Amino acid sequence: MKISINKKNFSLNSNRNLRISNQIKKDLSLFINKEIPHKYGFITITDVNLTVDYAYAKIFFTVFGGNSVEETLNILNKKSGIMHSYLYKNFHIHTIPTIEFIYDNSIEYGMKISQLIKEANK
Repeated sequence: MKISINKKNFSLNSNRNLRISNQIKKDLSLFINKEIPHKYGFITITDVNLTVDYAYAKIFFTVFGGNSVEETLNILNKKSGIMHSYLYKNFHIHTIPTIEFIYDNSIEYGMKISQLIKEANK
């Protein structure tokens, strides 16, 4: 199954795509933990979506504590070239994807919904 997002085709069910996505998630998590200053908060990679040709990756993240989400997004995008090089050195696939970071607000949204449910049950 394929969907089109911003003229790029993202695959949803490919086993190889899932394996590569999970490895990218693991490798970037290690890189971020070592290389991004803790003043930007605790950054967690929540998901990685790859295009069918592995040329582009949308990296979804959350952040707890630290500075604003915008500042964290800026530092991640600033370091994306270094992360691309890191993946190139540690990954053994033909195409290393171009990285785009996107803030994942699903946890924040879930906490708000939980709070509303608690208030409604009082």
